[in-house]
Amino acid sequence: MAKQLSGNENIFEAVQQFSAERGLPREAVLNVIKDSLVSAYKKKLGIPQDDSVQIHVEFVDKNEVVIVVPRVVVESKSNHPLEISLEEAREINPNIQIGETISIREKPVQLSRIVSNQARQIVFQKLKEMERDQLYKEFKAKEGELTHGYFQRYIDKDTMSIDLGKLEGIMPKKEQNPGERYKSGERLKAIIAKVEIRKDKYKGEGGLVVTLSRASSDFVKKLFEMEIPEIYDGLVQIIDIARTPGVRTKIVVKASRGDIDPVGACVGAKGVRIQSIIRELGNERIDIIEYSDDPVEYITNLISPAKVLEIKVDSKTKEALIVVSDDSLSLAIGSGGSNVKLAAQLARYKIDIKSASQYSEEMKTPEARARLERLFNPVPIEEKQEEPEEEGVSLYELPGLTKRVISLLEAGGIKNVETLIEMNQDELAKIPGIGKATAEQIMNILKESVELVEEE
Repeated sequence: MAKQLSGNENIFEAVQQFSAERGLPREAVLNVIKDSLVSAYKKKLGIPQDDSVQIHVEFVDKNEVVIVVPRVVVESKSNHPLEISLEEAREINPNIQIGETISIREKPVQLSRIVSNQARQIVFQKLKEMERDQLYKEFKAKEGELTHGYFQRYIDKDTMSIDLGKLEGIMPKKEQNPGERYKSGERLKAIIAKVEIRKDKYKGEGGLVVTLSRASSDFVKKLFEMEIPEIYDGLVQIIDIARTPGVRTKIVVKASRGDIDPVGACVGAKGVRIQSIIRELGNERIDIIEYSDDPVEYITNLISPAKVLEIKVDSKTKEALIVVSDDSLSLAIGSGGSNVKLAAQLARYKIDIKSASQYSEEMKTPEARARLERLFNPVPIEEKQEEPEEEGVSLYELPGLTKRVISLLEAGGIKNVETLIEMNQDELAKIPGIGKATAEQIMNILKESVELVEEE
């Protein structure tokens, strides 16, 4: 386009083509050319850029550019750039008088070579800025959306350069999925994480920088929205996501209707839906968790796939103790602690996981049981006094039995210590909510405390 401008040939065709290629408004490009020519011409004449003199550019017959300069008519020849002698002015307009203003029309080819080069540089700089601002608005509106691109090369060994069509985006190492490597021209998906105009060592001052990510939780969220119709339609909501890139993701979902299984909708028939997402993430482990307002149920769900034998939750201190079978302990903790870390992040609780044998060993002493009782679900004195009197010794007299366990025992028909003594461990384990671990704990408490109760 610069070559055509310098010769004033097919200027409109060149502008039209340039505008279409860069996605810029045609009139805006023409205005940039006009302003650049005026700026260069003022520089040639020595006129300050902020001077109010009305120099402007006109396009004649669509292919010719002229600069119109207003000059004041003076009696004799003047060196002032905005003055013209009466003799010279009357060659243009025979009726012009001294003191009047005449418009002098000059073609850019009449400008010096230096001014022409200056105008060209100004045009290119302003068009570059215009294109940058246009792309910034376009990609800023797409921030947080999923996009496709083609890997170009590695910059500084670890930053990826991605061809997005109109520009190149970058993916720093921290935004990459660990272990993934690409070949030149290979297609990939990513989320547009950040769009900004800033100084960049690759693009210089004021460059447009589009940062992409495959390591963010939002990337996984967008994959689910794309692959799961129920999520896209709003029938299943994504409540929260926690992720260790390349290792594990836990995504919490909730159905907007009671007749929808949110977990099943995400997994799909024979796991076909979730498998496509797992492949995109390089076989990263994905746990789909159903949300619950009940912290006990929610944390139990979050620690899956491990099966919980016992859970104690303190909603005030935001602490939870989880007991799992001995062979499920490593599963509950996860590789490098990933399972329990992500569960704690989503629950916003401090979670302590113990195996059944660890828990039984620690709970052997009355002091340990009392400490656990104080930590989880302590029973206020007033609440104890309000308990209706029962025949026999109250279950509250047994140290180490929490309010929750007592409530479960009472719901199972065990109202006092005398009735509890008559139960064996297997019978206790069958009471809803008790389970094997808690039943074993109750039997240990009875063995250590029942003599004290009888003496009283």
